[in-house]
Amino acid sequence: MLSSILSHPFPLEPYLQTDLPGPRARSLMDRDRAVTSPSYTRSYPLVAHRGQGCMIEDVDGNVFLDMTAGIAVASTGHAHPQVVAAIQGQSEQLIHMSGTDFYYEPMVELAEALTARAPFPQPDIGVKAKVFFTNSGAESLEGAIKLARYFTGRSRVVAFLGAFHGRTYGAMSLTGSKPVQCEGFGPLLPGITHIPYSLSGLDYLEHTLFKSMLPAQEVAAIVVEPIQGEGGYVLPEEGFHARLRDLCDRFGILMIVDEVQTGMGRTGKLFAIEHWEVMPDIITLAKGIASGLPLGAILARSELMTWPPGSHATTFGGNPVACAAAIATLKLLESELMSNATERGQELLGGLQALAARYPQLAHPRGQGLMVAVDLVSSEGQLDPIQRDRLVDQAFYQGLLLLGCGKAALRFCPPLIIQSQQIQTALSILAKLLAPRS
Repeated sequence: MLSSILSHPFPLEPYLQTDLPGPRARSLMDRDRAVTSPSYTRSYPLVAHRGQGCMIEDVDGNVFLDMTAGIAVASTGHAHPQVVAAIQGQSEQLIHMSGTDFYYEPMVELAEALTARAPFPQPDIGVKAKVFFTNSGAESLEGAIKLARYFTGRSRVVAFLGAFHGRTYGAMSLTGSKPVQCEGFGPLLPGITHIPYSLSGLDYLEHTLFKSMLPAQEVAAIVVEPIQGEGGYVLPEEGFHARLRDLCDRFGILMIVDEVQTGMGRTGKLFAIEHWEVMPDIITLAKGIASGLPLGAILARSELMTWPPGSHATTFGGNPVACAAAIATLKLLESELMSNATERGQELLGGLQALAARYPQLAHPRGQGLMVAVDLVSSEGQLDPIQRDRLVDQAFYQGLLLLGCGKAALRFCPPLIIQSQQIQTALSILAKLLAPRS
């Protein structure tokens, strides 16, 4: 058992004591609907109250096994005591002072830790990377676009079909995941070209687009997820990232790697791109970096981050409390949680492969570390989003929190602190829901 599993009592398995949603949950949902944006996407009626490890308790005392980690954010689990202690200690000293205008130690310490670990070439002199702190993944992508355009003096950017980079205007313009994410919001950022997430897509870029309508000398950057996230947990073909790196090198294009969902240990390495031994030019981070506190980062090779004072800034990015949480998170990831992500991820993937062999509704189990998915298919073998959505809903009523992604994928992105027993519980609930009813 991990040494960092919380010790005070909290169930390790689902425990449901009311009908779902319970009376307090229904009341809060009614209040919420009256005052919040209809753009939110709540797929089932969970009203969270507190969390511990991989478990979430709702306002009526029902306990759920969380295989979502708040959309891959609670990397060290809910309310990890070392992260909580770091937050409490820092909040007693300094909550805010704005790192774009002043200095404070937690921001420097975190920047040193991230730049030292960045998978960039080590220069003969000086540091290999610099960091700009943000509040979110979308903001990290926005800043990365600005930095790439500023450094290269070029305006165009290439992204991939199926990609998700956020919903602010620049990030949304890079996104190629679902029509609803951009429908009604045009015109989007100009100069963005989308290609298939495949080796053939890279061939199309080089041999067709570059020779017809997209001058390579005008392309500032190519933005890529090491593994596509919202697009369906799609792993690249063998050689894809190396081919992309070579393409960028030959045409003077920056390679921006979006590690917002894949980074911070989720795949068993601090940065997912390390699995392919490819060095990018810029990395964007968020989600799991601070175990749930709002924090993101742009990591860039030091020679790229040349924009002058005032050209890019943020009021809250690099907040001292969030930085303290991130420092504690990084220590936990390296001491035990990345290795646990690898081991439990293999167990989860193996379990899904076994289920897929028994139940024809499941197809193409895949993943890296604790970034795992499986598709739901019809009896004809076609992707079946309706069946996927139904299964996500049914799992909730069995005490299991899941999310979908892509066209019909069921995704598993639990806290990296998850135990073997909890993996087996999730697989058991899924098997129960898939079994034919007599």
